[in-house]
Amino acid sequence: MTLSSRITMPGQVWSVAASDPSGPLYVTSHGAHPRETVVTLVDLSGAVAWRRTYDGTGRPRSRLSPDGVLWVAYSDQDGRLLEGVLPDGSTGPTIRPECGPGEEVGAFVLLDDGFCIAWAGASRLLQRERSEQGSVPRPRVARYTWEGVCLWSTPIELGAVSHPGVLEMGVDTGWAMRPRRPWVPEEVDVDHCEPLLVSGDRVAAGFTDTRGGIGRTYFLDLDSGEIVSATSPVPMGRKAIAGPGEFLIGSQGYGAFTTGRYGRDGGETARWASHGALLVNDKGIICGPELENVLPSKSRFRRLASNNTLKDGPSLTGYYTSFPAMDHEGTTVFWRDGKLLAIDADLAAHELFAMDDDRKVIGRALLLDDGRVVVSLDSEVLAFRSPLGRLAEGPWPCGDANLRGNPVLS
Repeated sequence: MTLSSRITMPGQVWSVAASDPSGPLYVTSHGAHPRETVVTLVDLSGAVAWRRTYDGTGRPRSRLSPDGVLWVAYSDQDGRLLEGVLPDGSTGPTIRPECGPGEEVGAFVLLDDGFCIAWAGASRLLQRERSEQGSVPRPRVARYTWEGVCLWSTPIELGAVSHPGVLEMGVDTGWAMRPRRPWVPEEVDVDHCEPLLVSGDRVAAGFTDTRGGIGRTYFLDLDSGEIVSATSPVPMGRKAIAGPGEFLIGSQGYGAFTTGRYGRDGGETARWASHGALLVNDKGIICGPELENVLPSKSRFRRLASNNTLKDGPSLTGYYTSFPAMDHEGTTVFWRDGKLLAIDADLAAHELFAMDDDRKVIGRALLLDDGRVVVSLDSEVLAFRSPLGRLAEGPWPCGDANLRGNPVLS
C-alpha cells in the first residue's frame, strides 16, 4: 500500500468527486478567505488543469453530473446562481432560481430533469454584509427544471422542538437541572450531514436549530412537493439512502445514539442502537464505522442486521472518520485516527496505511480504478494505491452517489 500523491488545495476541502473511475478529480474548497469558494480540476498525480474562484457564503456547494459538468452554487449582487462549469473549465449553462432576500442555497442535488434545492436563511453576518433587511425567511424545498422554472416550492415549518436529553438550569428551575421545555428556534438551517437526499419518488430534507442541533427530517413527494411525513425532533446525525424511496436517519447527541429506517410512506420500519457512516450494498447489507461522540472511543465497525440487531466488527480508535467506500467483494475502506483502514466481508480489519496525523476535517473516501483510494484531509487530497477491487454497486454510497457526490437514486 503506497501514498501515490498529496495535492494541496487553496483552503479546506468540502468535496471531491469524479465523473469516471479513472478520474480526474473535481475538488471544491475554500479559497484565500472563508467566504471564497474555489473549484479545481486535478488529476491523480496532482497536476492542476484549471481552477475557478467564486464569491461564496462560507459553505461551498457543488454537484457533478454524469457528463462532467460541475454545478456550483454561489451568490452575486442580483441573487443566487447555479452555474455549470464545463470539463474544460469554461462556463456552461447557468440558472438563477427565484428567491427572496436573505435566502441561501443550503443544499441542492441534480435530478434527471433538473434540480432540487433546500433553501435556508443566510447567516445574520452575511445579511448585515449584504444590507439585506427583513425577517429571516422560512426554510423551504423546491424543484426546478434545467432552465430554472420552479415546478413546486414547499415551505418547512420546524415549529417548537425539544428532546429529553437537552437540559436547562436557571432561576426558573430553582437552579436545579431539568429537561428543557420545548422552544422555537431563532435560526433554522439545513442539517450539517446529508441535508438533501432523493430516492425514487421521495425526498428526505433535514433542517435543524442552528444553536441546539435539534431538528427533523421531512419526507416529500418528488412529483408534487407534498410533505408525506416527518421525523420527531431529534439530535441530527448521519443519513443514507437505503433503497428506492427508503432512507436511514441517524441521531446522535444528548444521549441519543440510534439509526432508524424509513419506508416510502415515511413510517419507521426498523431501529438500531447504533449511529455511523453507513453503506448499503446491492445485497441490502448495511454496515459502517460507528461515530460515537465519546473519547476514548467505544465505537466499532457494525453491521445492522435484521430484527433491529447488530453484528459486531472490530473496535475502532479515534473519532473523526471519512465516509467509507466499498469494493465489489464487500471490503469497506475509510480513514480514521491517522489510518486508512479496510474491513473485509468477514469483518476482519486490515491497516493499509498509517501516519502521524490528527486533522479533524476529513472528507469521504472515493474508490477509483486499479484500487486507488482518494481521501481529503483538511486542505489536502491524498491518493493511495491499494489492493481493493472495483467500486461496489448499491443504493448508498456505492456507484454514482459515491463518485459524483450527488445523493440521488433514480
